Amino acid sequence: MRKKIVAGNWKMNMTPSQAVALCDELKDLVKNDEVDVVYCVPAIDIVPVAEAVKGTNVCVGAENMYFEEKGAYTGEISAEMLVDAGVKYVIIGHSERRDYFKEDDELLNKKVKKAFYAGLTPILCCGETLEQREMGVTMDWIRLQIKSDLVGVTADQVKEMVIAYEPIWAIGTGKTATTEQAEEVCKGIRDCIAEMYDAATAEAVRIQYGGSVNAGNAAELFAQPDIDGGLVGGASLKADFGKIVCYK
Repeated sequence: MRKKIVAGNWKMNMTPSQAVALCDELKDLVKNDEVDVVYCVPAIDIVPVAEAVKGTNVCVGAENMYFEEKGAYTGEISAEMLVDAGVKYVIIGHSERRDYFKEDDELLNKKVKKAFYAGLTPILCCGETLEQREMGVTMDWIRLQIKSDLVGVTADQVKEMVIAYEPIWAIGTGKTATTEQAEEVCKGIRDCIAEMYDAATAEAVRIQYGGSVNAGNAAELFAQPDIDGGLVGGASLKADFGKIVCYK
C-alpha cells in the first residue's frame, strides 16, 4: 500500500512570523501517522518553519529551486542550500512556474535530476488548461509533460518521487475536477509510468491530486485507487488543513 501524502503549497503567502504562528496553530491538527505531511513554503520561511516543526510529523518542502549547485544566478536557490536548511521535498513544474516564469520541460527535467542528486524528493506537477480539456487532449498533454520531465530519470528514482496532477482550470478557482475526472487522469499517469518503466514502478510512485482540495472533498478524492493524497493550495493556510490531513 502506498502511504498517502498531503502537501500544502503556501505559494507567496506568510511572512516568517506568520509562518511560525501557522505551524503552531496546525501542530496538533495535522497529527496522523498514516499520512506524510509536508509544508512547501516560501524560501524566506524555510529556516523558521524547519525550526517550528522540529519534533513533529511535518516535513518541510520548497516551492522551487535551481539546477546549478552555485554561481552567478542572482535570486536563485540551490538544492544543496535547501538540504542544508532542512528541506526534504521540492515542488517542480507547478503551472504557475510554467506559465508566469516560462519554465519549460527541458529546464524542469534538469531540476528533477538535480533534486534527486542532492537527496530531495521532487513533487513534479502536471496539468491541462480548460481549453486543452475541452479539446480532448488532456492525457496527450500530460503524457508529454511526464515523458519530457523524466528523461534520464531511473525507475528507482521514480519510485521515490511524487507526481501531482493539477488541472490548471481548478487551481484557486473554487472549481474541482470531479472525483471521476481526477481518478481517470491519475490512473492515466500511472499507466504512462508503467509504459515508460514497468508495472512495479507505476505501482510504487505516489500521485497526488491538486486543485481546490478542501475539507469537504478530500476524503472522496483520496479514497480513489490511484489518488495518493493532495497538493493543497489555499486550504493549507487554514486550520481546515488538519481536516484534510485527517480525512478519515
